[in-house]
Amino acid sequence: MLPGVSRTFALTIPQLPEPLRPAITNAYLLCRTADTIEDSTTLSLDDKAQHYDALVGMLEGRTAPEAFAEGLLAAAPIALTTERELIHQAPALATVYHGLPEAQQRALRRCVRIMCQGMLRFEPLKHPHGLPDREHFRDYCYVVAGVVGEMLTELFALSDTAIARQRDRLMALARGFGQGLQMTNILKDLHDDRARGICWLPRDLLEQHGCTLDAQGRWLRDAAFQRAMRSLVAVAHHQLRQARTYTLTVPPHQQGMRRFCSWAIGMALYTLRNIERRPCFGAAAEVKISRTRLRAIILGCNLAVRSDTLLRGGFTLATRGLPLPGPDDLHGLTGGHCPA
Repeated sequence: MLPGVSRTFALTIPQLPEPLRPAITNAYLLCRTADTIEDSTTLSLDDKAQHYDALVGMLEGRTAPEAFAEGLLAAAPIALTTERELIHQAPALATVYHGLPEAQQRALRRCVRIMCQGMLRFEPLKHPHGLPDREHFRDYCYVVAGVVGEMLTELFALSDTAIARQRDRLMALARGFGQGLQMTNILKDLHDDRARGICWLPRDLLEQHGCTLDAQGRWLRDAAFQRAMRSLVAVAHHQLRQARTYTLTVPPHQQGMRRFCSWAIGMALYTLRNIERRPCFGAAAEVKISRTRLRAIILGCNLAVRSDTLLRGGFTLATRGLPLPGPDDLHGLTGGHCPA
């Protein structure tokens, strides 16, 4: 199912050490199941609360997986075949999950619970003109991505004693790692989201730059909007520099983990470079990295992961031309996170 719902994770998960692959594949598919609930435009807030609770209950052993799948498929028309198949396969996901070591189950369960609770909290804030402010934007990135970084860190630490000794340092960096990737996706998918009546950009930052996202879309070529986009690119770049530090903190003998991290960072950085060059883009396809670029990222990362010096050099090359944020740019966008 994985290639049907995520090209990126279908590429990166096989790079991990074999004992981690079942848990992380299962985790991603469970998170994608939560995304399917969030993406529904027909379910009410109360309906979504019920299905989020059933998904978490499936992991806690209080909801039958068949009941979760049948209930969601009956309540929400799901257009994409791959997503319908994902929901049909909920019993298989539950079987794999309950076959994992208890410590891995605990990490996955915490992640899915925080994600579901967070998505529900942000449901009333969905709006075509953006989230209210930077703090909401930061916290949304945490519940859909930062918490995933924390889960991955826990799984990495469970598998390697050297990483376990660095657990607290990695955990502090994991939120920024997740936020950087999520911010990049939000910027890239801005117009696809707006077509669905949703925008995740922070309104206060846009207003600070003199921009409002009016319904007619005149903001697209507005200089104020482009300044706001470049400011957000700079913050995402700042967060991905934390991701770079995270990757360098993973010991060099864990080359698979380093590939997993560095491929994702490279894809995000080159996407940001495309957005920086063309902040008035009108569709995600205009700033999506090419297959040639993807192959170059993979080749470069694979050659560099054995050496901290080469890995730093690769990151430096990937960030060429990207702006760095000033103190005002970072205000409210970094730091705190939602409580566990």
